[in-house]
Amino acid sequence: MKVIIIEDDPEIVEAVSLCFDLRWPGVEIVSANEGIAGLDLIEKESPDITILDVGLPDIDGFEVCRRIRLFSDVPVIMLTVKYQEFDKVKGLELGADDYITKPFSHVELLARVKAVLRRSPMPQLEEEGEPLIVNNLRIDYACHEVRVDGAKVKLTPMEYRLLHSMARNVGKVIPHSVLAEKVWGGNYVNSNDYLRVYIQRLRGKLRDDPQNSKLIVSERGVGYKLSKQRD
Repeated sequence: MKVIIIEDDPEIVEAVSLCFDLRWPGVEIVSANEGIAGLDLIEKESPDITILDVGLPDIDGFEVCRRIRLFSDVPVIMLTVKYQEFDKVKGLELGADDYITKPFSHVELLARVKAVLRRSPMPQLEEEGEPLIVNNLRIDYACHEVRVDGAKVKLTPMEYRLLHSMARNVGKVIPHSVLAEKVWGGNYVNSNDYLRVYIQRLRGKLRDDPQNSKLIVSERGVGYKLSKQRD
């Protein structure tokens, strides 16, 4: 496994490195103390996971995360000393996979890392089936390909997992807790903030107007469904 840590505090870098080494002996760890240098490392090294601090000396972690998502689907866990809903949602909106606050225990960090790594690969489908076509949306299950108006749409593994869960139940409302569990696992059944942000990201990529969504429809207080038709 290869890990990149983007953090300007040497003590945090050392603590995170030790956590990984204890769990995965022989892990390759590379670090950068600035955002720009970290971006260069990710592009060069193609890591399996990135640990990214919000407070960096050159550009903040939110901007780093935004730029990472322009060229890489590497799982990103953000570190911060603040615990505010705004910060958490902002990180998720920009493409972070999870969020952990300082100070943290090695048990908590490893649990987050294992959860992110476990859910990051594209789902292995038991039944490939025929492609699903809903107006201008086409989902080809056999090759995990999504197209809108014929143009290929690049989704992260978790975005695809979320869309796939709704597509396999097209026209049916899936409760928030069920959908979150399918995508992120049992520990996230009450994580409506994660779900809301990923739905927003999906709508944007699928050209589904969030102010008047016709494709991914929200049933207030219940859940979401992929609509059969876009009137």
